[in-house]
Amino acid sequence: MNNLFTPYSIKNLELKNRIVMSPMCQYSVDKEDGAPNDWHFVHYVSRSVGGTGLIIMEMTSVTPEGRITNGDLGLWSDHQIPEYQRIINEIHKHGTKVGIQIAHAGRKAEDATQPVGASDIPVEVLPEETMNGELKPPRALTTQEVQKIVQQFKEATERAVKAGFDTVELHGAHGYLLHQFMSPSINNRADDYGKDLALFGEEVVRAVKSVMPPTMPLIMRMSAIEYVDGGYNLSHSIKMAKRFKEAGVDLFHISSGGEGPPGKSKPKNTPGYQVPFAREFKEQLGLPVIAVGKLSHPALAEATISNGDAELVAIARGMLNDPYWGLHAEKALTHKVNPPFQYSRGIR
Repeated sequence: MNNLFTPYSIKNLELKNRIVMSPMCQYSVDKEDGAPNDWHFVHYVSRSVGGTGLIIMEMTSVTPEGRITNGDLGLWSDHQIPEYQRIINEIHKHGTKVGIQIAHAGRKAEDATQPVGASDIPVEVLPEETMNGELKPPRALTTQEVQKIVQQFKEATERAVKAGFDTVELHGAHGYLLHQFMSPSINNRADDYGKDLALFGEEVVRAVKSVMPPTMPLIMRMSAIEYVDGGYNLSHSIKMAKRFKEAGVDLFHISSGGEGPPGKSKPKNTPGYQVPFAREFKEQLGLPVIAVGKLSHPALAEATISNGDAELVAIARGMLNDPYWGLHAEKALTHKVNPPFQYSRGIR
């Protein structure tokens, strides 16, 4: 079994294996600055040393008030670019590629003085599900403000390209702003962005593609289903994804839920529970996919690739637990591994 460790290419993105580090917020930014610091440098570079093929840097906001918390990354200013470049340059030394997940938290912006969203419908969450214990009611964005945010996504992507990222991912999952617009349960607008639930996402995709090199792939993360009772199902998310594909998305990263309190539709949180969603996206859209969701056992990650369920597998908590997950998985599956020489006495 070694399909997990075969190279993979899409456009100019050439990966040494099929392992992706899933974006996971570190809540470690100097609050006013929004730029990565030494924590992020060690955190991400250590995973490249550990054998990961692609690192997708955590959710990074297009505007200060669009962050989940003030401890999150941002890419709203040119002054932030050099700190990203420092991390990217070091990651590349270890043969790993790196992307960035660009987003706006919308109504889930915990530290915003006034959160905004597709509508004024508040988020229902338990205090333990937030970093700061509460979420303020959102204000519905005006049509002009929506169009301004599209431009902010474009400008953040321009900075990502200047910084040297190998790919860009748009965060359209887990109840954040892009998801809010495509959700019938959250978006009750009367303007064009309410009449056409895919319109905002489609405009964001086209805007960011306009400033990306044509050989750079665009990834989009989506929640395949919502967990709230009455939330959208797989057929709705695929309908949205078809529009985003037409607008320029090259690869989908498939998760689920995150928009509100789980109801009857929430799947059991078992290993590989989201893989069927990824496979359905792949078959319906004819595009490559990243599968995610409790795939930390190397044999399960391998099976996901070998069975043709996905082209890539994303590991999240498994990499928080073990920065060298990739090397350890390779050793477990292939019985051979080539770690950096500095670690060869310990990983062999």
